Amino acid sequence: MKILTTQIGGLFQRIAANGEESIEETARLLAQATIGEGRVILAGVDEMEAVIATALYGVEPLHGAVRYEEGMEIGSADRVWLFTRSSSDEWALKLARSLADRFIPFAALAAEKPDEENELENLAYTYVSTGLTRGLLPGDNGERIVQPHAMASLFVYEAVKLAYDEMLSDED
Repeated sequence: MKILTTQIGGLFQRIAANGEESIEETARLLAQATIGEGRVILAGVDEMEAVIATALYGVEPLHGAVRYEEGMEIGSADRVWLFTRSSSDEWALKLARSLADRFIPFAALAAEKPDEENELENLAYTYVSTGLTRGLLPGDNGERIVQPHAMASLFVYEAVKLAYDEMLSDED
């Protein structure tokens, strides 16, 4: 338990240190929709649905947020935030390409760090990496275990939401 707590704390510290600017940029991008006539559309893959549930049904919901539905109309005033475990996820890349082709600004969150080979990062207006590309703890057979992608994404979500809420309160 102590090792897990230490590793989770370290993960959050790395995300905060490496992603501070991207987190702020993501909040700014999403606030554009809410301040204008748009919506914040949340799209998640697999366990990343946890972030969408929190944003829509949590104690402090994300103002202006709606869940992405296949085939929904997305306008130029809307902003999309895409959550995926891996930047190479085909569903996420298909959505990202579609948004980019229509010049719909979107943010993305995935485990992999930004680089020239990361297509999702290259398509997104803003990109936050959790850096969680392997397990946090050593397993019995030398493999790495415990990959809390949803937890890391929720941490990023809360950081973005803090900045987003502050931006919206400045507009009032």
